[in-house]
Amino acid sequence: MKVLISPISLEEATSIADAGVDIIDIKNVDEGSLGAQFPWITAEVVAFISRHGAIASATLGDLPYKPGTAALAALGAAHCGVGYIKAGLYGLNTYAQALDMMDPIRQAVRMVSNDAKVVAAGYADYRRFDGLNTTDLVRAAKESHCDVVMLDTAIKDGKTIFDAMALNEIKDFVGMAKEMNLFVALAGSIKVDHIDTLQSIRPEIIGLRGAVCDGPDRRSRISVEKTKSFLRLVRDGAAIAS
Repeated sequence: MKVLISPISLEEATSIADAGVDIIDIKNVDEGSLGAQFPWITAEVVAFISRHGAIASATLGDLPYKPGTAALAALGAAHCGVGYIKAGLYGLNTYAQALDMMDPIRQAVRMVSNDAKVVAAGYADYRRFDGLNTTDLVRAAKESHCDVVMLDTAIKDGKTIFDAMALNEIKDFVGMAKEMNLFVALAGSIKVDHIDTLQSIRPEIIGLRGAVCDGPDRRSRISVEKTKSFLRLVRDGAAIAS
């Protein structure tokens, strides 16, 4: 199970570059759950962490239903050299719309890179804003030939992915995605207390920020010590499970 941690600046990324993080995800928390960072910051972070053995990821934003805009953003992210490109499918709620978004995004990425992983990201708390349901998310990810399907939470008010969906619903989502040969990423206010449950669900990637910040929420600065501690707990749990 790989761990993705989301710094918001080169300074934060630099601080955890040698901590053993699998994926350093560049985002902008001021623009939402999957807020897009400026391309010059993204490029700086990619250039730095590429020398430290970590893979970079970038978010395109909590996107409205505008496939052309999203595809152009994906092209820009791919030019920055990231290994994962995440599209938050926020402003839509049907399978057809999700497919209309993810297929152009994937095509745009492939204009630049055959290796960058395309991530269709939906929201576990979709019921709170009439968003895209998880079944249609997985179907659209599969039919648009994405590499990864992800769940996060859109509304950052302290509720976690496990508050937004029942455990059996999350397991069904993971099982359906794996049956369709998609990798799975789970995020959404993940905490240390969730590690054992996540190990049992077995997503390929877990994503977080708030749990490794110095302060009480995701807007605080990332703590190197909390990052190392979280990674150690994940690795120890994986060793016990194996």
